[in-house]
Amino acid sequence: MVNGRPVTLAVVIGAHGVTGEVRLKVFAEDLKAFKAFNGGALTLGSLRDGPNGAIARFAEVADRNGAEALRGTELTVPRSALPPLGEGEYYHVDLIGLPAVSSEGTALGQVRAVENFGAGDVIEIERPDGKTFMVPMRPDAVPEWDDARLVVAEGFVEQ
Repeated sequence: MVNGRPVTLAVVIGAHGVTGEVRLKVFAEDLKAFKAFNGGALTLGSLRDGPNGAIARFAEVADRNGAEALRGTELTVPRSALPPLGEGEYYHVDLIGLPAVSSEGTALGQVRAVENFGAGDVIEIERPDGKTFMVPMRPDAVPEWDDARLVVAEGFVEQ
């Protein structure tokens, strides 16, 4: 699955100290493998573990005001910068926005989010009427997906 959307690897959750460092919520296994984010707008100077994620310094940020201004900024890289996926693996960005159908072929809605509450990924599907339901991202619940759709096993479809 390849699409043109950049992939979010972390988000700035606030400033750390007064010298321009930021606190990050990290979604990647190894953020240090990347030096530039957001099309080169942010250059990673340093990265270390923090109490609730990671602490980073960007070359473009010199003080706390600059760090605070980044709060909520997603750190993205082009899809082409990521390693290829193995069988059964996916990037969240590949699933979000896909139409969801039941294993019987009934349209269910669209994938709105991929969450992880500790026991594995959970897909949130929004129906056309705006109501949502969640499905675990396991082979018995989601037997297949591709660039065009995500299939939900009939026993996991909420009415």
